[in-house]
Amino acid sequence: MNTDHMFKKVAAAAAAIGGLIANGAICQPYPSRPIRLIVPFAAGGPTDVVARIIAQKLGENMAQQVVVDNRAGATTIIGTEMGAKAAPDGYTLLMIAASHSITPSLYPKLPYNLVRDFAPVTLATAGPFLMVINPSIRADNVAEFVALAKSKPGEFTSGSSGTGSTAHMALELLNYIAGTRIRHVPYKGAPQGLADLLGGQISMYFGGVPGLLPHVKAGKLKGLAVSTRTRSMAAPNIPTIAEAGISGYEVSGWYGIVAPAGTSKSIITRLNAAIVALLQTQDIKEKMAANGAESVASTPEEFRVYVAAEISKWEKVIKASGIKVE
Repeated sequence: MNTDHMFKKVAAAAAAIGGLIANGAICQPYPSRPIRLIVPFAAGGPTDVVARIIAQKLGENMAQQVVVDNRAGATTIIGTEMGAKAAPDGYTLLMIAASHSITPSLYPKLPYNLVRDFAPVTLATAGPFLMVINPSIRADNVAEFVALAKSKPGEFTSGSSGTGSTAHMALELLNYIAGTRIRHVPYKGAPQGLADLLGGQISMYFGGVPGLLPHVKAGKLKGLAVSTRTRSMAAPNIPTIAEAGISGYEVSGWYGIVAPAGTSKSIITRLNAAIVALLQTQDIKEKMAANGAESVASTPEEFRVYVAAEISKWEKVIKASGIKVE
């Protein structure tokens, strides 16, 4: 055989194989390399903690390392945009939180669209906020507190970690549904707000159950209700706000995982099955519970519908309250 002819045949075959690989006809089983999970929050926070719990177990289940990549900044916009623009190949995922459904109404010119630019994988966890008040306030339940607040519009205050935070929205939803006018006081961090609540400088607060429950049990705060539709497993004797008479009230500190839009359905299905399975293990349930969250896995479509509904809810509340961010 002519040597030049042989080289031409080999080159043609190599080109053909390369084309097949590029077109997905020949490919390695997914995943064949490490997966990156972008967390658009700083390391050490609640979102980061949930992400790392999931990443470690997911890596074990899929026999590939899942690397948490913290990309905090610009109210989650930097990391979220990075996730939206990543290649839709299943090797970049994004952890989103309840605050992501609030951001579109506060920042109308976002460089991404949460519904259009992402493929939902699953809702992962959800946790209630505990509504607490200073013991000096003469109210022992939500109905009494709401009646008192309505009789003194603008007198009561509620703290949060910042304007537009989920805890802030928990207050604004209460104002929106109950017709109260409780003023918001933003803090640079939750510890300062809690300290002022304990000291009587502010009237009320929405915060995580694990952090507030010890103060309630010690009699330093009054725990009136939890914000979710169902009671918290950590505090089953405390009613929900809806149970207490504020019909339609529900706020959850939820977390979920998405992939860039265009990621193949087979990869989304594979990821969903793996994450749902790990969320149902007792070990993971206990770890999530320690952080005030409950495993609430979903299908991709259920998560899509949920996120859209959350965006719509907060859009109405923010419009009605006139909240602006600078």
